[in-house]
This record gives sequence, C-alpha cells and structure tokens, in this order.
Amino acid sequence: MSEKVRTRLEELDDFEEGSQKELLNLTQQDYVNRIEELNQSLKDAWASDQKVKALKIVIQCSKLLSDTSVIQFYPSKFVLITDILDTFGKLVYERIFSMCVDNRSILPDHFSPENVNDTAKETCLNWFFKIASIRELIPRFYVEASILKCNKFLSKTGISECLPRLTCMIRGIGDPLVSVYARAYLCRVGMEVAPQLKESLNKNFFDFLLTFKQIHGDTVQNQLVVQGVELPSYLPLYSPAMDWIFQCISYHAPEVLLTEMMERCKKLGNNALLLNSVMSAFRAEFVATRSMDFIGMIKECDESGFPKHLLFRSLGLNLALADPPESDRLQILNEAWKVITKLKNPQDYINCAEVWVEYTCKHFTKREVNTVLADVIKHMTPDRAFEDSYPQLQSIIKKVIAHFHDFSVLFSVEKFLPFLDMFQKECVRVEVCKHIMEAFIKHQQEPTKDPVILNALLHICKTMHDSVNALTLEDEKRTLAHLINGFIKMVSFGRDFEQQLSFYVESRSMFCNLEPVLVQLIHSVNRLAMETRKVMKGNHSRKTAAFVRACVAYCFITIPSLVGIFTRLNLYLHSGQVALANQCLSQADAFFKAAISLIPEVPKMINIDGKMRPSESFLLEFLCNFFSTLLVVPDHPEHGVLFLVRELLNVIQDYTWEDNSDDKIRIYTCVLHLLSAMSQETYLYHIDKVDSNDSLYGGDSKFLAENNKLCETVMAQILEHLKTLAKDEALKRQSLLGLSFFNSILAHGDLRNNKLNQLSVNLWHLAQRHGCADTRTMVKTLDYIKKRSKQPGMNHLTELALRLPLQTRT
Repeated sequence: MSEKVRTRLEELDDFEEGSQKELLNLTQQDYVNRIEELNQSLKDAWASDQKVKALKIVIQCSKLLSDTSVIQFYPSKFVLITDILDTFGKLVYERIFSMCVDNRSILPDHFSPENVNDTAKETCLNWFFKIASIRELIPRFYVEASILKCNKFLSKTGISECLPRLTCMIRGIGDPLVSVYARAYLCRVGMEVAPQLKESLNKNFFDFLLTFKQIHGDTVQNQLVVQGVELPSYLPLYSPAMDWIFQCISYHAPEVLLTEMMERCKKLGNNALLLNSVMSAFRAEFVATRSMDFIGMIKECDESGFPKHLLFRSLGLNLALADPPESDRLQILNEAWKVITKLKNPQDYINCAEVWVEYTCKHFTKREVNTVLADVIKHMTPDRAFEDSYPQLQSIIKKVIAHFHDFSVLFSVEKFLPFLDMFQKECVRVEVCKHIMEAFIKHQQEPTKDPVILNALLHICKTMHDSVNALTLEDEKRTLAHLINGFIKMVSFGRDFEQQLSFYVESRSMFCNLEPVLVQLIHSVNRLAMETRKVMKGNHSRKTAAFVRACVAYCFITIPSLVGIFTRLNLYLHSGQVALANQCLSQADAFFKAAISLIPEVPKMINIDGKMRPSESFLLEFLCNFFSTLLVVPDHPEHGVLFLVRELLNVIQDYTWEDNSDDKIRIYTCVLHLLSAMSQETYLYHIDKVDSNDSLYGGDSKFLAENNKLCETVMAQILEHLKTLAKDEALKRQSLLGLSFFNSILAHGDLRNNKLNQLSVNLWHLAQRHGCADTRTMVKTLDYIKKRSKQPGMNHLTELALRLPLQTRT
C-alpha cells in the first residue's frame, strides 16, 4: 500500500470513542442517551476543526448498525444512528459549499461542477478517499451514502453513478434485516438528493425482492432461536424499512405499477409482509378499486409470522380514505369481518375492528353498525379486556358520531349506550361524553323534544357534571358547563310550557354544581315566562298567571345558590323585570328587595378572569341599571312613598366606599336623575298593564314634596363631598365633579327655582376656581345654554348665561 493510504487507514483504526465495546450491556434509555452524546461530540469535534475525529465518531456509530444482538431494538437504533449520519452529511456539504464562496461570487442553488473551485473539489475528493479507506462494508456504505449529495461538486453524473454502485454494495450484507434498513437509508438519501433517479431506486427494490426469501432461511431462524424471538415478533421489524422503500417507489407512480407489484407478490407466494407494505404504500384509490383482488391474495397468504388480520387492517385503512366499487362493498365487509370476529386476542381484535367500523359507518345503515358494536362488546367485555383498549374504543365512538349526525338515529342504535358503558374509567368516560355533546351542539340544527335523545343526553350530561370535584380546574368546569348549556338551549317542547318548566326543574337538580348551567337555567325560565306573556298578548288567564308565578318562584329559589355576587345582583334585577312585565308585582318587589339587601355584601375586589379587580365600577353600572328599572316600579301600598328608593339610598349611604373614589357621588347624581324623572306628570316609559307612580299618585303634592325632600338630602350629600375635595391634590376631581353636577342640574332641574339657579352659578365658579377646568368644554357648555335660551319657555336661561363668566387661563 502507498504511504498515503496506510496513513489514512491508521488514522481511522486507532479510534475507540463510541466503539461497540463501550455500548455493550447498556439499558435502552442509556443507549439512547449515549448516542445523543455522540451526536453532540460530533458537532463539537467539527466546530473545533477536528474533522478526522468527527469522521471516526461517524464510522464507529455506523458499525453499530451491523449488530443485531438485540434484534427488536434494531429499528430504533437505525433511527438514532442515521440521525448522526445526517448531521455529518450536512456538515461536510456545508463545509465544501462554504469553500466555493468568496468575496467575488456566491454559488447559486442549482450550480454545476464548473462553478466549483479546485480547492473545494480537492477537499471533496479527499473526503471520498478517506471514506473509501474504511475497512468494513457497513460503515463504508453508510458514511458514503450520508455524503452522497457532495458528488454534485465533482461531476454532473456523480450521483447517478454512485447510486447503482451503493445498491450493489448492499448485496454484500448477509443479514436480511440489516440489508433492508440499508436499502431504506439509500432510498431516503436518494429521494432527497436525486428524486429524478427513480430507476436506481427501483433497482434497489428489485434486489431486495430477489433476496427476500433469506428471511425464512436457516441463518435467521437460528438467530431467532438464540435470542428467544418468535417469528410474529420478528417480521414486523421489517415493516418500517419496507414501507419507506415502497413509498419511495410508489411516489407519483402510475396505477399500472401497483398491478405489477401485485403480480410480483403472487410470484413470491403472496408473502404477507410484502403484501402489507404494498397496501400501505400505494394510493388508497388504487388499492380500493382492487379490494376484492387483495382479499383473494390475503386468503391465500401463509399466516406464519405475519397474521392475516394485520393485512385486513391495512386494507381497512385504505378503504377509510377511498371507496371501493359499490357492488363489492357488502362482500368486502363480510369477508373482512369473517376473519376479524374469529380473533381470540382482544388487542388484535380491537385494532382491526377500530379500522373497519369507519368503513361500516360510511357505507351501511344503523343495522350493520349495531351488529358491529354488538360484536365489539362481545369480544371486549370478558375479563374486562376493554380496560386495555380505551384509545381504540374512543376512536370507534368518534367514527360513529362523525357519520351519524341525526341523533334520533344514533341513539336508536340499540348497542350504542351499552357500548358507552364499557368506558368505566371516569376521565375517559367524561372525554367520550364531551365528544358526543360537541357533535350534538355542532350538528343538531333544530330544537328537539325527542324522548330518546333527551334521556340519552341527560345521562351523558349527568356523567360530565358528576365528574366535577374540588380539584377540577376552572377551564374544565367552563368547558363542561358550555356543553351542558348547549344541550339545554336545544331542548324545546313547543307550546307545552309546563313540560318545558319541568325539564328545567329536573335539570336544576341534576346540574347543581356548575354555576354557569344554573345561570343558563334561570335565563331560560325567564324567557319561558316572557314567551307565555307573548302568547297571551299580556292578558294572563288564571292558569297562565299561576304558571308565570311558578317561573318567577323558580328563579327566586335558584339565584341564592349562586356564588358570584354580581351574577346574583344582575339576575335579581333581570328576574324582577320579568316579574314586573308579567304583572307579578309583589314578586318583583321581593327580587328588588333581595338585590338591595345584597349590595352591602359586595366586596372591594372581585375576581375577573383570574385577576383581582376593584368592584366599584361594576357596582356603579349595576345601580344605574337598577335606577332605570325603579322608575316604573309602583310603590307598595303598605310601605310608604318611594320605599325601594329610600332603602337603596340607605344602603348606598352605609356602604364603605374607597377613600379616593368619587363613585358614591356619581351614584347620587344618578339618583337625582331618577327622582327628577319621577316628578314628571307622565313618565318617559312604562310597562304594559303596570300602573307606575305617575298613574298611582297623579302628580299628588304630598308625593312631590317627599320627592323634593329626597332630592335635597341627596344634593346635600353631593355638596358635602365637593367640600372635602378642596385640597391641592383633589382640585382636579372637584372641578370635574362640580361641572358634572352643573350639567345634571342643567339637564334635569328647574332653573326657574332661585335656589337651584344660584347653586348652578356657584358650581360653575367652583369648576373654574383653581384653573383646573377644561376651557373648551366650558365654552361648549355655555354655547349650549345660549342656544337653549332661544327656545320657547326658556327665557330664564338667558339671564343664567350672563351670570356664567369664562375665566382665561392667565
């Protein structure tokens, strides 16, 4: 040997890092960790410019692919080590590519060897010579295959010349398992760097077919005996590699190629392993049209080592994606199910049944689906076999639901609910129930009162509700409540309102732990009361009056069980409005009193979407809505004038407001607006068939006097608060509140009253006193007063405008 070759060999041979000895007797996880360490070592060696060391690591790792001492781990090992090879190939390619780039030119993506400089070519050749010096066949093959793409730097035909040579090299690998994975790697690399050279890949495949009988040879059988591995466990190890090879060949292949493959399978005695890979690789449409041919081939297969049920599973997967000829559909199902139903092992059975359920749902009626479900129950119930197959059983449920959008048909499938009973692990059962409810909400177009649907879905919703406990996350509770609410909204008994209310009563007892569901039920019952009013056109009979009172009572009983305080407040107000609309005056009073008595319990901070926020703005909004309702609420004959308004004012007065907050004064301003509206001869709005205070008192002087007293009390509170703001840090707030109060008097007060007129002038001056007012706003306000003064009966505003000076900023 020349000195140069000898040096190369010595360089590659004296390296022990990552050697096979070092990886003996490791557990699977330790092995994986060690391979990952070697991958990192490769990158580190390359980064520190130790290129020979990097090559040695790759060689030693490739040598591990000749080791089949733990044969069932081989596919995993192949994936781990080819990952290192891919890293190496990428590093070498990028290194040579970078040598072609200088300040003057950048190599284009689709370059030709003429664009590559001599230094890069020399380096590239050096890599190939180094690899050619590797003594052992397997590492030499894998390392060269990993840098196959680098042939582009040397010649246009480099890759097309290398592929056949590498294909022939694989013939020297004696172990068929090692050989098939080597072919898979070559196919993968070849498709990546030269997809146009499919002929070379096909040659690789035909070589494989010629050596396929080795699998059943004495050498392999002896090896399996030594390792204690059965043939049914050994043969599936070939599937990943074979599937990849077939996919490379079948990619964009014409249909005629499938016919050719089927003929080759027949010549090889319909080998099950080969047939399985053919069905997995080719387009589902091609396989589906030849379903009966494949079934005939499956029947003639030798079952030793690769059982027929796996072949039927592969066929079923294709038929889920593409439809067979209509005339063959029933025969295909019968042939497949004949084999599946005879399977004794529950795991084998359910893996096949899961696939064929979709085919049955797609092409047949509920009768056939019921038969299939009954068969699954029969196979999976003994010895509680279903406990080990929940994912497959869930998949079956999803497939059935996906094809039966009419839930009256779905729940009339006799074995559907017994099938559900197999899900006895709570978390799985709840997930299945959620899938059913999601499908119902998505596909149910019309409201239903079908007793079959209602009973089944109530049972499903109850299962979901009963899974809620102290540890259930808020998100999960929200999801469950949303699904149950979706069901409740879709239930309608038409004009049978009593039946509808009975359903809501039953639902309340069943779903008492989910607050959003109770809220939905209260809204639903309120809507039911309003629908009754609509049907009766507001003229309730004795029967309907009793019914709406029953609805009101339902809400009054249910609201206190809720936790959210603003939820309760708003529902009391809403339900009170519904009671008022239905002429249930005493019940409406009860709702409003309950709301008033609840206000002192409002905490300073409330939880909004997981964050604590001040509650005053929410309380202000609620009270403004409340005041709007109180305008039309008639006084109770036994409780005196404006009883509810007085109670509410007392509560507002006693409530502990924030120190730096003006919300209390804003609320008092809203009260003034209410009292102003109540002093009108005719109110701005009414509720049909309910006499408000304008009708009851008819502008009575005593009523107006009481109203005025309340106004004076409230105004005194506002003025007192304005005085407390006469401090440097609060002057801006004082100005804003003063102008706001001025605007309220302007909009709602009678400015012919001298006291009120003088108060408004004082407030105007207060707003401008310390130069905190917004001049633009003051100018616009004064313009508005001057415009209004020109309207009939508004002459008194002319004098007012003269008394409202504008101060300049200076």
